[in-house]
Amino acid sequence: MAEMNDRLRRLRLQATMLEAWVSAGWIAPETPEYSETDLARACLIRDLREAMGVNDEGVEVALDLLDQIHGLRRALRRVGDVMHGLPEPARQEVLVILRELDEA
Repeated sequence: MAEMNDRLRRLRLQATMLEAWVSAGWIAPETPEYSETDLARACLIRDLREAMGVNDEGVEVALDLLDQIHGLRRALRRVGDVMHGLPEPARQEVLVILRELDEA
């Protein structure tokens, strides 16, 4: 607990802030301890609110867009993994189709 309090202090976060943001659904820790991802998200929220003056609705929009970007990146990685698993002729065929779509 003391270690977490020290981490929060270094990050300029307060436990009450984190609890409020968990209640708002902005942070969803999977364990009782906050992960590095949770704390990074909390720092982003802090910066949006304090440094940039973004209101609660703006924070919601920013976090939703960020979550969408992360979801798209995961999906793109899965597509890449599938592409690497394809036989070379099939991979080349997909690349030709993608180039044709870009040109359309």
